[in-house]
Amino acid sequence: MSLRARIRLLALCSLAASPVLAQSGNDWPVYNGGSDGDHYSTLSQINRSNVAQLQVAWTYDTGEKGNMETNPLIVGRTLYAYTTSQKVIALDAATGKLKWKFDTGISARQPVRGVTYWPDSEDAGKRPRIFAGIMNYLYCLDAETGKPVPTFGTAGRIDLRKNLRGDYKTQSTVLTTPGIIYKDLIIVGGRDPETHPAPPGDIRAYDVRTGALRWRFRTIPRPGEFGYKTWPPNAWKTAGAANNWAGMALDAKRGIVYVPTGSAVMDFYGGDRIGDNLFADTLLALDANTGKRLWYFQGVHHDIWDRDFPSPPALFTVERNGQRIDALAQTTKQGYLWVFDRVTGKSLFPIHERPFPPSDVPGEVTSPTQPVPDLPEPFARQRLTDDMLTTRTPEAHEWAEKTFREFRSNGQFVPLAVGRQTVVFPGFDGGAEWGGPAIDPTTNVLYVNATEMAWTGGLVPAVRTGSVGEQIYQSQCAACHGIDRTGAPPTFPSLVNIEKRLPESKIKAAIQHGSGRMPAYPNIDKDELASLLDYLRTGNAAGAGNAMASSQPQDKYTFTGYRKFLDPDGYPAITPPWGTLSAIDLKTGKYLWKVPLGEYPALAKQGMTNTGTENYGGPVVTAGGVLFIGATIYDRRIRAFDCTTGKLLWQAELPFAGVATPSTYMVDGRQYVVIAASGGRDPKGPAGGAYVAFALPR
Repeated sequence: MSLRARIRLLALCSLAASPVLAQSGNDWPVYNGGSDGDHYSTLSQINRSNVAQLQVAWTYDTGEKGNMETNPLIVGRTLYAYTTSQKVIALDAATGKLKWKFDTGISARQPVRGVTYWPDSEDAGKRPRIFAGIMNYLYCLDAETGKPVPTFGTAGRIDLRKNLRGDYKTQSTVLTTPGIIYKDLIIVGGRDPETHPAPPGDIRAYDVRTGALRWRFRTIPRPGEFGYKTWPPNAWKTAGAANNWAGMALDAKRGIVYVPTGSAVMDFYGGDRIGDNLFADTLLALDANTGKRLWYFQGVHHDIWDRDFPSPPALFTVERNGQRIDALAQTTKQGYLWVFDRVTGKSLFPIHERPFPPSDVPGEVTSPTQPVPDLPEPFARQRLTDDMLTTRTPEAHEWAEKTFREFRSNGQFVPLAVGRQTVVFPGFDGGAEWGGPAIDPTTNVLYVNATEMAWTGGLVPAVRTGSVGEQIYQSQCAACHGIDRTGAPPTFPSLVNIEKRLPESKIKAAIQHGSGRMPAYPNIDKDELASLLDYLRTGNAAGAGNAMASSQPQDKYTFTGYRKFLDPDGYPAITPPWGTLSAIDLKTGKYLWKVPLGEYPALAKQGMTNTGTENYGGPVVTAGGVLFIGATIYDRRIRAFDCTTGKLLWQAELPFAGVATPSTYMVDGRQYVVIAASGGRDPKGPAGGAYVAFALPR
């Protein structure tokens, strides 16, 4: 049976499902607005003519400090969200008053981006449910009371570490982005470590009533499965990740779930995984009923640059040559925009496999080609050259010129080297990030925010002769905190003298359970932990356990750490824009406008405005012709732009940075725009966590 015939049969035979949740009325019932992921609202009470009148309608202070990336759900009069410590809350959507709070008692500081709502309308007398990822658990809560549903899993929860590989107690996986509902299934991915050991990134569907596992798709194929030969023999036994941490989109009518995946471990050296490594860095179209693969597209072959697909695709319908095509758009960290027929997987714009240089690292074999789209043109700059170095001050420019001469820089997909830093531009955080794009379905215009920061990375031979603590640090921790423990502040803090800033109990908790972007390391046993703590305290390679060999898997090379190319004053060492917002016509692939997004308050006071900044969280587009976005780290603002022109129409300062995607909804005839604000990305800014809702004056 042909692919088209199979998909038609799936649509015709699909059983009656729960109502398709989408932002087609007053609510915002699904992460990013609807299962199609288009970030679009049909509400228009707030529009171009009156958006400048917006004022704060209510604020809910969580009373906690940390990072919130949550896109709140609103159903009826209730808003569902998280606090910074992953307590689940329900607020009155018109007043911000707390209705209930669910606290697991688990110490949780991982990023979480939203919950999942299931109306349960097929069962008479049943109550709607909220599914919430808290660390490695998926909880099922009564939406009206916040209490766990005892018939789901074990006492209202399932452990996502189970049914992956080996002893589940040594696995590390957390649900960063909410699962997606199809019929009576909740389909989930997970966030895995980026170094060995890591579990495989299986995509799994669970029964929403019982928590029973209904199907799985293996992103690291086993013998006999399609894609197995793109890995070395038996690599599946130790290979990890290739996971969906970014979330999914759903074509509910056809029963197709679209699943973007990330890179395989270790992120920056693949000598143990020679080959293209399906299904890492792949956009998968799966039968949502069974998990069977319908089509796929691999965006990066044998990824050694951490070029994960960072967000769910957005679904839309476009007219081509007199025919309507159901399509999707997928953003990327490298600034490419892929546009596909979502039924067949055929690209709507030409894609060519282009040659790129080979690696000179012993044992590494990079792919000779990588796919590059002809259109749209990248929404972020692709190659850093010396004429793009900062001119903010003569001193900063001189420093940047001298430092840049030490780097390798030649555009995309230049392999990392041993002993020398290679420019990755856009950086490891994009380009586009987890906020994803917005699409206006009435115009087929896509809006995407991007960060334009240069980062560098390199490799050094792995440590094999130091203490167990040093070996574990170099294999597990150095990727973020650097081989010398100095980190890359503010994103990755220094661990030098960490014992003077944090008690040993908190350091242990962070290692064992994770914290913020840091995953948990339950595989490190008691003796290894003691040696690691000794190394963190002293930096002494001859510390406890010097004669022992670490039991943790080790690669031949260690990543030197994420390094932003910043000048001595902490500003990007390249010319602006450092963050942008773009509008792209999906019919033609052409840009309609591009504007800087964000600024540094200190530079703005000096007259250097509209530079753009790093930004996290996506846009929301409304039928009122207005685009809302927070995202910017340093100026802590939420903004409204004219969708047609890119003109700034309104902005308001938030108590903390709005590094999250807003939601918009209507209660009692009044439209609101709400955003999570927190202090987790800028250590020099105010710390806290709050939800702030805006509306027109009564």
